[in-house]
This record gives sequence, C-alpha cells and structure tokens, in this order.
Amino acid sequence: MNMGEDKMAEAVEQLAGAIVEKYAGEKFALIGLRSRGDEVALRLKSQLEAKGVELDFGILDISLYRDDLNHLSANPKLQASEISFAVDGAKVILVDDVLFTGRTVRSAIDALMDYGRPAGVELAVLVDRGHRELPIEPNYVGISIETERLDDVVVHLKNTDGVDEILVHRAQS
Repeated sequence: MNMGEDKMAEAVEQLAGAIVEKYAGEKFALIGLRSRGDEVALRLKSQLEAKGVELDFGILDISLYRDDLNHLSANPKLQASEISFAVDGAKVILVDDVLFTGRTVRSAIDALMDYGRPAGVELAVLVDRGHRELPIEPNYVGISIETERLDDVVVHLKNTDGVDEILVHRAQS
C-alpha cells in the first residue's frame, strides 16, 4: 500500500482543521518530535497560521529519553531541541509522523517535563497504525492504517527524503 503527496497533504489539512475547531481563539503550542515529526509539525504550523491561528512552536529531540536507546546505535545522533517559550502552564500539542507502540510519545512526555509543567498535553499524528504497548491514544489523526504488528510503515517527507509518501510493507507470512 502506497500513499502519495495528495493523501499526505489531505491528512495535514485534516489535522489542522480538527485543531482549529478545538482551539478557536485559544493559545497553544505545537511541538514536533525529531525526526520527521518536526517536519510534519512545520507543515501543520503553516496550515494553522494560514487560518489565522497564533501559536508557539518548538522542536523536541527525545533521543536520550528513549527506552530503546541501546538498540539504536553505540553513538546516537543527538540534535538540539528548540523550545523558546515557557512550557509551564502551556497547552501543548505534540506532533509525530507515525504512532505505533506509544513508546516514542512516552519518551516525548518525559523530555517535555524537563522544560516545565504544561497545562495539558495532546497528540497529533500523521499516521496511526495501531498496536499500542502503552495506554496512549492520539487526539488528532491524519490517516489511520490497519496493519499487522510486523508490518513496516515508512513515511518519506519532501524536505528530508525528497518525496512525500507513506509506504506500508506487509510482513511476509
């Protein structure tokens, strides 16, 4: 199963519409998770600003908060977080590309708490593929895909990969 640029743009537009509906006139912060969630968040920010929404924006690197750090590599690539607003008391929407087990989101919440105590945290994902290991559910979903646990869902983004597409590689039986 492959989805291209049109489907991805439609998904980001759907996310923006749902957020505008909930936060009409309210201030909130959008924080993209490195890597790829940050690019989705930038697209979402553009859509929201085009609709006249004012928001704080940041990018969060969760590398050192992951519970699978020892599986990533001996020297994980650390990138800077960019949060220039007060997290204390803010309504925060975390943005990621794919929601699978929920472990990345758990790591993101841990990392976010080092910046302060937000008034609330919500989750927006481009793709929800199911199969949670933790009790984490998104508030905003662009695309829901039914997958088998061992399937592989890959999101390619134009700024990072040169193309916008969502690929689902089915596991071999």
